[in-house]
Amino acid sequence: MQESLNTILVIEDDTVTRNLYLKGLKIEGFDVIGAENGAVGVQKAQKHLPDIIICDIMMPQMDGYGVLSILRQDSLTAGIPFIFLTASDRRGDVRKGMELGADDYITKPSTLDELLKAIATRLRKQASVQNWCNHLLQKTAKPASTPTAVQKTPPDSPSIFPAVPQLKEVFDFIEAYFHQGITLCDVAAAVGYSPAYLTNRVAKQTGDTINNWIVKRRMAEARRLLQNSDETVEQISRLLGYQHVCHFSRQFRQHHGLPPHAWRLCSKNKEELARV
Repeated sequence: MQESLNTILVIEDDTVTRNLYLKGLKIEGFDVIGAENGAVGVQKAQKHLPDIIICDIMMPQMDGYGVLSILRQDSLTAGIPFIFLTASDRRGDVRKGMELGADDYITKPSTLDELLKAIATRLRKQASVQNWCNHLLQKTAKPASTPTAVQKTPPDSPSIFPAVPQLKEVFDFIEAYFHQGITLCDVAAAVGYSPAYLTNRVAKQTGDTINNWIVKRRMAEARRLLQNSDETVEQISRLLGYQHVCHFSRQFRQHHGLPPHAWRLCSKNKEELARV
């Protein structure tokens, strides 16, 4: 039995299979909701916001891919773990679901035990992500130890991120944590998308990748620190979350055509010339 009730939505057009899963999950201590087709499943997911969605792929009118696509585009349901039920284990079918943002696959016919194991895995991962986010928030909330530590973009400074309302949560997370060595997987976990789905979504709307946006934000802060502080290049690299200064220097040169030391010198020379 579960210590607390987690709500599970089962979307399955076969009545016998659906009722079998619902009955078994209820006995195990879950709060269960059933949907007889994809359209009803979308409505119930948006209304009840379950903890996990289990969905058949092959259904009339709206198949499982259609259900997942709609739910992943809704900010309220985008982060709900989604498990596909499928009679096919073809690589192409699995790949299609993963690109849309599916979290797991269960091949039919399947036992209740297999379903319970998949659910337990998703719940553990979800709890782990939440704990990680809480830890990161607490860590970031601590006051900076030095006055030259990484700062948020000043109110009067233009943001480097495009004004895309659908991606505001994504860019807000990058803005808050770019200096802590975050990656695509960290951003995806924080906003509730799979890395593959988030990559496709951001690329379609901005023409660039999450990792590149993280690097761009780091480079913008690197320029600020090189111009306005006396921190060494090695100190700046640490402030920006780089484990090795050589990695930072290489990325900086790729973006600016000069290593950090040379760029800082040129920048200060330009400022002096401008004052003459």
